[in-house]
Amino acid sequence: MSEPRSSESGFPIKGVYTPADLPGDLDSRLGAPGEFPYTRGVYPTMYTSRPWTMRQYAGFGTATESNARYHQLLRAGTMGLSVAFDLPTQMGYDSDDPIAHGEVGKVGVAIDSIEDMRLLFDGIPLDKVSTSMTINAPGSVLLLLYQLVAEENGVPGSALNGTIQNDILKEYIARGTYIFPPKPSLRLVADTFGYCRTEVPKWNTISISGYHMAEAGASPVQEIAFTLANGVEYVRAAIAAGLAVDDFAPRLSFFFVARTTLLEEVAKFRAARRIWARLMRDEFGAKNPKSMMLRFHTQTAGVQLTAQQPEVNLVRVAVQGLGAVLGGTQSLHTNSFDEAIALPTEKAARLALRTQQVLAYETDLTATVDPFAGSYVVEAMTAEIETAADALMARVFEHGSAVDAIEVGFQKREIEQSAYRIAQEIDSAERVVVGLNRFTIDAEEPYEPLRVDPAIEAAQAERLAKLRAERDSAAVKRALVELREAASGTDNVLHPMKAALRERATVGEVCGALREVWGRYQPTDRF
Repeated sequence: MSEPRSSESGFPIKGVYTPADLPGDLDSRLGAPGEFPYTRGVYPTMYTSRPWTMRQYAGFGTATESNARYHQLLRAGTMGLSVAFDLPTQMGYDSDDPIAHGEVGKVGVAIDSIEDMRLLFDGIPLDKVSTSMTINAPGSVLLLLYQLVAEENGVPGSALNGTIQNDILKEYIARGTYIFPPKPSLRLVADTFGYCRTEVPKWNTISISGYHMAEAGASPVQEIAFTLANGVEYVRAAIAAGLAVDDFAPRLSFFFVARTTLLEEVAKFRAARRIWARLMRDEFGAKNPKSMMLRFHTQTAGVQLTAQQPEVNLVRVAVQGLGAVLGGTQSLHTNSFDEAIALPTEKAARLALRTQQVLAYETDLTATVDPFAGSYVVEAMTAEIETAADALMARVFEHGSAVDAIEVGFQKREIEQSAYRIAQEIDSAERVVVGLNRFTIDAEEPYEPLRVDPAIEAAQAERLAKLRAERDSAAVKRALVELREAASGTDNVLHPMKAALRERATVGEVCGALREVWGRYQPTDRF
């Protein structure tokens, strides 16, 4: 008899599962859909009343180019926008900063000021569209620009729906687009929670992300353990800032990956909901059921896409999207088949959206809630992942907190070991990747990728020069002084930040003012 296969998280997958593999307390672990511990989903009816929100992550070049893509996606039937920002914007630099050279508009849209934000959302009804913005260290800055543009169009903050990622801790672990040290970064996150509670009450103030850790090589157990540990840190920071748990926790959201290992991914999502519900109720004393609900967005696994035979990625993405839906996601982005090569073309982005629409409207997935409930294999895997994730979170907290563990490189080392194991398995062909190390072809068909015009950088610099010449420089200086004063004290920094942005201070100037007070984060040699 052959050796049992191992899951992505390392536990053996049995050839046959029976009732003996089910947890003895299955009924209490399951509950009903929409009820504690939310294993079966956060809403009683899930997709039987409406499907998940279909998003397509998009943004490249100039705000005008990205705006055209958003209108195309909305015409194609997408339900929400998901904004990708270029690297300088993610790092809080303007397009004309020397450090931004060569990166402007490359991996997302360049946003330097309120004028770019106006162009980005021109003609889009912000009171009717839900917008997700993948931005972390300067997340509050981009949210305020969005709010200002909405207000200019007569849409109050109370009518805005969307999410900013705003998850800085995972940047120290797996991605690197941090600006400030952890403590002031956590203060900025807590200030955003407090600001949105009154000013933008329907906004999801953070999307606590396991996706990027998974893309760096984290296993499913590592993904949810490290993500939920970071979530605990954000809750602690908000409570320490004087917020009551039920005042901000209902607006917390999460962001996970969906891999091709469908059964384990479904189990992972169900285990994550159960762990979070228990943490919020038992550790933080949450009373509001919405505080205990782990609502999450899912993106299909970019790291599993191949540049070889890229059309095969259409199949991978369909399987990954299926896993996300069976796992109970609240919104979904399906990657385009060409993203392992370049930014997606318009046709590829439309095909990715059509994949979700087939799942929603041509299958019976939306006919019933949690169709895997009671499955011998899925319930056994859910329990196994829950136990392993609890144990790994305990190892994080042995260091004191998630931040303390980050500062000694614990999560980063664990993920690197997992990534190395995966790379070795692919190199040896022990892990089959269709088209890469098995079922290959001699010659690839030609493909014409989407290319970003290098002239964008010069155009953005010209726009910035014009803005600085036309704006009230004295008013900008006064506003930035007030922002630095708030950052030096204990006042919520988002109010003076909004005032500065209204005066047409740039993203780089606002982030630069905070850098002057809070400094930059420099990783230690312990990493």
